[in-house]
Amino acid sequence: MQQLQVNLTVSVPEHLVLVEKVEYETLKESSLQGIYWTMQDLENRIGKKQVWIKENVLYPIRFKKQLDVLQGGFVYYPQAKGEKWSFHAKKMAQFLDDNFYQIFNP
Repeated sequence: MQQLQVNLTVSVPEHLVLVEKVEYETLKESSLQGIYWTMQDLENRIGKKQVWIKENVLYPIRFKKQLDVLQGGFVYYPQAKGEKWSFHAKKMAQFLDDNFYQIFNP
């Protein structure tokens, strides 16, 4: 069997960088660490308005028990008028991914 040894140079554009897969996964995982979303952030993430999000994600009992910070979850439900919603971004993103079918196919 014949073998051919080739030296090849590949140019990587300035706006790109090569990283090992493990490092990439670590960076991706940590990108939402310590980040909190507002209701507006969640609207942008889901592509639905606040009313829909409340009716289909935040208030159904099957989800609220898991989400509400008062029950050990990662969503702060406002307790008084004027308070803002707060969502732990990483955990909320994971919840949306894990429950996509249930959310959009009730």
